[in-house]
Amino acid sequence: MTLSGFQVYLLIGLGGFFGSMLRYAVSTGVQRLDPDASFPYGTLAVNGLGCLALGLLAGLADARGVLGPEARLGLMIGLLGGFTTFSTFGYETLALLREGAWAPAAANVAGSVVIGLAACWLGYGLGSTR
Repeated sequence: MTLSGFQVYLLIGLGGFFGSMLRYAVSTGVQRLDPDASFPYGTLAVNGLGCLALGLLAGLADARGVLGPEARLGLMIGLLGGFTTFSTFGYETLALLREGAWAPAAANVAGSVVIGLAACWLGYGLGSTR
């Protein structure tokens, strides 16, 4: 079955819709375990679970051919992309490491952290300027 461009976006969008709701539920549920905590345990849990789930699905798809293209779109890009994009970062970095591309993997980690923090800092500064 070949999907049209609209169907691809719809499948990813529906997955993202449910992934975002799941992220909120898991994150707030974990954070409620210690409501006085200043550490973002909920986000940490979501990122870890998202990486585990994406790794599991990718492994099943690659090694056993379990997921077809539509399931990959809906689950891996849509659902898990809505749940956490950190899982994509983890999987892409792992793919580089599996290929022996250590320098690009390190650059991806360092660049993502540095650029991400700098962009948050810049965006916050722009948004909070009166």
